[in-house]
Amino acid sequence: MLEPISIELASLNLSSLIPMSITIVGALTIIIIDLIKGDLHKSFYVMMSLLFILMSLGAVVHYSGGERGFFDVMLIDGIATLGQIIILVASALFIPLALSSNRFHEYSFPEFFGLTLFMIAGFQFMVASDNLILIFVGLETASLALYTMIAMHNRAKSFEAAIKYFTMGALAAGFYAFGALILYALTGSVEIHKIEAVLIARDFEPMWGVFLAIVFMLAAIGFKLSLVPFHTWVPDVYEGASAALAGYMSIVPKIAAFVVAIRLFEFLVHAEVVWMQIILWIIVVVTMTATNIMALVQEDVKRMLAYSSVSHAGFVMAAILIGTTQANSALFLYWVLFTFANLGAFTMLWVSRHKGKGSWGGTQYDHPYEKFSGMVKVMPLGAVIMGIFMFSLAGMPPFSLFWGKLYIMSSAVNAGYIGLAIIMAVNSAIAVYYYLKLVVFMFLRDPNSSDATVYTKNASTALKAIIGFAAFMTLVATLFVGPLLEVITSYVKASGF
Repeated sequence: MLEPISIELASLNLSSLIPMSITIVGALTIIIIDLIKGDLHKSFYVMMSLLFILMSLGAVVHYSGGERGFFDVMLIDGIATLGQIIILVASALFIPLALSSNRFHEYSFPEFFGLTLFMIAGFQFMVASDNLILIFVGLETASLALYTMIAMHNRAKSFEAAIKYFTMGALAAGFYAFGALILYALTGSVEIHKIEAVLIARDFEPMWGVFLAIVFMLAAIGFKLSLVPFHTWVPDVYEGASAALAGYMSIVPKIAAFVVAIRLFEFLVHAEVVWMQIILWIIVVVTMTATNIMALVQEDVKRMLAYSSVSHAGFVMAAILIGTTQANSALFLYWVLFTFANLGAFTMLWVSRHKGKGSWGGTQYDHPYEKFSGMVKVMPLGAVIMGIFMFSLAGMPPFSLFWGKLYIMSSAVNAGYIGLAIIMAVNSAIAVYYYLKLVVFMFLRDPNSSDATVYTKNASTALKAIIGFAAFMTLVATLFVGPLLEVITSYVKASGF
């Protein structure tokens, strides 16, 4: 007769689950409150969501348990902590946008806030594990919530965007499942650190099996990172989603995918698997260059920002190809700085929302460049803040993203990727054109209307505070880049990357 297996509670390290548990409990609490007493004002749900997000952030920052937890499927190392901090901080900036005086359909539903917290929990599980099954569960939990949130915007384009995102997401989930299946068949494990040990011991044989598994995984992760050629959904989905949600999608899902990509691919880079390095090099260069060129010809600012966010993802993906501690530290630094600039830029699309069609009449776009003509004469402060975000995203010194780009390119040079660094510099120069194109429209063109009421100027206090904070962080980042990089580097080194 088999003896029962005894497991000590302390060995499970249940504290590793606390940050995710808080966000899940928060989502369930919001849904239960709505069932008990409906018709509560959205500000209540915003405050509830913020409370649980901040509690989860506190649990992440003050975590003092072991690296492994809950039957060793949880992995709370440095990059897991950094990933969760970025996810929660970006979410804390995103949630209060619901207090906008603009009446967006989705914010009238408590389910929107519950889904947001479920989505956050899914992304947290993705970054805090190296178990392929748990990563998949987190990925699908977050994705299903996100599909629904896009559709809740209640426009024809929103339904189309949600269906496109769902279809492409289902395809990516299939790729991920096939890749995980092959890796399990090759190594007998679904934990990345064990897969790494077995493959290295076998000298990556059989090579065809490893190659096939990695190609499937690259396709799945490439969809989340919107890398070429898996980027085709981005402009349509961003256009169909609300401006704030589009900005959020350009930040949070990608940092979760970057952490998974670091765990999955960097051990192959470190082992100098040549075909892996070639594949990553091609993906990085094509993603940066192709989407930069696409952004050049866009007539709509929202679609331009969509393509440019893909280019930024390709730029940051170079850090995984380089694979050094300096490069990985630069990746997280870049994404922290990108979070404020890009979310601020998308949010400004709300503040500068034009009433009516304006002189551009029957255009199919919601945010054409012409809408921003002479904005400095109508909304001077709004034009200046939007200009700050554009200068930062363009990587112009001394604005924040200049330092992120500088550190990634310097890590490429230090690792011997001179050609890659040159390509990155050229793409940064190309990006300046389409970012400054908007600045030219705002500051050097005449307004489409002399009526100063054509733009919404009644942004809520919360909206103004978030935009102001994002602009402030974009401006003063120069003063904090050094200390911030030191903190990030200490976390990355602690993770062994």
